[in-house]
Amino acid sequence: MDTAVALALGAIIGVLLGLLGGGGSILAVPALVFGLGLDLEQAIPISLLVIGVASLAGAVPKIREHQVNWRMAGVFAACGIPATFAGSAVGRLLPQSVVMVGFAAVMVVAGIRMLMDRGDTGTACEVGDSGIDWRRCAPRSIPAGVAVGFLTGLFGVGGGFLIIPALVLMLGLDMSVAVGTSLIIIVANSAAGLISHLSGASIDWAITAAFAGTAIAGSLIAGHFGTKVDTDRLQRWFAYLVFAVAAYVLIDTILLR
Repeated sequence: MDTAVALALGAIIGVLLGLLGGGGSILAVPALVFGLGLDLEQAIPISLLVIGVASLAGAVPKIREHQVNWRMAGVFAACGIPATFAGSAVGRLLPQSVVMVGFAAVMVVAGIRMLMDRGDTGTACEVGDSGIDWRRCAPRSIPAGVAVGFLTGLFGVGGGFLIIPALVLMLGLDMSVAVGTSLIIIVANSAAGLISHLSGASIDWAITAAFAGTAIAGSLIAGHFGTKVDTDRLQRWFAYLVFAVAAYVLIDTILLR
């Protein structure tokens, strides 16, 4: 029964990933915790595995089209990977109820980001033919990289809803380059988070294979047909769903347990 539920939930998360990008993964941990009854120590590494592989698949065409700023990705990853291990360590010290309340807050922020209009580029940091003005960008990119990595380790989220605004609005990358760069950052942070969580977790590999397998397959299939879907409207409805799930997480964690 659990395997069948894992297959179904994985397919749903995968389709959302394929249609909406990294933002679709925000429901992976709640699906595993409330849908399959896993605890956070089991749910987070499964979520990170799905996010990492799906992001890697999405990054391949971006790399081919030269839509990745490797230096910026390197800065974010260098700051984010140690922070990912720190977030994982902090998560082990906190009660699951505290982490879930924090996760609900992150979901609300993600939902708000999904409802906000995205511009094509930002102006806070100069990006031109000569490259990046690191004197201006470093004070912005380093804290952002640390914050995203910490959230990845603590909650098992990719953090694309924070990375892309940081790259576009704070650091001035074009949206197409920001998306490709964010996928590389998510792959690096997810790999670090997966390693940090595997050391202390007892993983049900049958459930993991079922959930991750259908999620990755669903992501690839939905991504192929995603051009025929009104993703702007879908993203708005998905944001409302995220708000509803966040409310359920809060009610279940605070009032029902």
